Amino acid sequence: MPDVLLVIEDEALLGAELCEAFADAGWDSVLARTLGEAERLLFERNLEPLVVLSDMNLPDGNALDLLENVRNKGLPGEWIFLTAYGGVPESVRALKLGAFDFLEKPCDEDRLQLVVAGAARSARAQRRLHDEGQVRGSRYSPDAFIGHSKVAQEVRDMLARLTRVRFSALLISGETGTGKGLVARILHYSGPRSAGPLVEVNCAALPRELMEAELFGHEAGAFTGAKGRRRGLIEQAHGGTLFLDELGELELDLQAKLLKVIEDRRVRRVGGERELEVDAQIVAATNQDLETRVAKGEFRRDLYHRLAVFRLDVPPLRQRKQDLDDLLPVFIDEFNARSGQRVDSVPDAVWQRLAAYDWPGNVRELRNLVERCVLLADGPVFPQRWLHLEDSDTTHASTTVARCDDGDRVCLPLDGSVSFDAMERRILIEALRRNGDNVSQTARILGTTREKLRYRVQKYGLKTND
Repeated sequence: MPDVLLVIEDEALLGAELCEAFADAGWDSVLARTLGEAERLLFERNLEPLVVLSDMNLPDGNALDLLENVRNKGLPGEWIFLTAYGGVPESVRALKLGAFDFLEKPCDEDRLQLVVAGAARSARAQRRLHDEGQVRGSRYSPDAFIGHSKVAQEVRDMLARLTRVRFSALLISGETGTGKGLVARILHYSGPRSAGPLVEVNCAALPRELMEAELFGHEAGAFTGAKGRRRGLIEQAHGGTLFLDELGELELDLQAKLLKVIEDRRVRRVGGERELEVDAQIVAATNQDLETRVAKGEFRRDLYHRLAVFRLDVPPLRQRKQDLDDLLPVFIDEFNARSGQRVDSVPDAVWQRLAAYDWPGNVRELRNLVERCVLLADGPVFPQRWLHLEDSDTTHASTTVARCDDGDRVCLPLDGSVSFDAMERRILIEALRRNGDNVSQTARILGTTREKLRYRVQKYGLKTND
């Protein structure tokens, strides 16, 4: 199917010649002789031209006004203007509105064909991005937060409200695995900044020295190993959203710098001498009680109150167990599609065990459980044998470990009766206990970093001395 080229030209002979020339080149050429006719084609008949080739001044007005209207409505496509007496102000306005080119009449036909071909390549790239954005927008609408419980409905209602406004910062709180990342994506892809980038960073995954350079960027020579200039994640989120997961792990001095960025909308790279304007909304998430940390002086009060102007609390799965009826079929369909399985029946005994469980890992734990059961299913029935819900029972796990303690060793069964997460949790509990619940010392013993260990301590809800 040929691409559509809309020609807006009031000179009948020139318009006909342009349409004929581009039809010979494989275009579906459509001619409009006035702005009114072009508006009807674009807004009433929903013509979607890949490229618009337009005279600047027409009997019923200036084509730049039509381009501005098109841009305000978010319609894709490249525009090329032809004029016999265009001035500098008009050319500047055309470029500011995103026109692809501004040519003077008469224009050589070969050159015009090259310019239109270049505009077509640019428009196709825009169209792909536009289509991908629409797909993401439909995937991450407020309805993507699944559940018919009252608390789930309250979250969806708040998401619907927030996606209609432009906010500078927002705080999402909730336990690990409740869906804070999903909420952040809904806020971005369904909000007014959906056309911009979504930049995600886990504040617990990097040490303080790297985190500063990652967030704020750096100039060449700012520190050892900084061989070139680097744009920080905040700069990369310009025009879109910066999602800071595990915000509570951010060091106090970096919290102060982040607050300044939110307040001033300006960022300074590490080692830089000037501040750069940045327009990005900050969505922060935490599984910690920031109010308690503020009271202890472990989190900046001013940053907390700046973020908490808009706050969204994501409830744990144990508070909305009726949503299992909605979540389980969705996850089963997802992993059926991925694995080629055809699980379509869930026994009553499985429903009863799911409803009786407290879900310490929340929706993430449920999704992992469904993945395991679907992949290991031998037929269309959801298998009960792979649920392993009893593995979360601390007494059972502690007894299993205690019976086989031997010096610096911890023994765990590999017969399938204990899940990987349960094994990792028990190893952490034992390692912390033997090191007096000291995170730094335990991290050295386990050969990992303090930040990574603290992330897992928070993941499993464990308590430490630091």
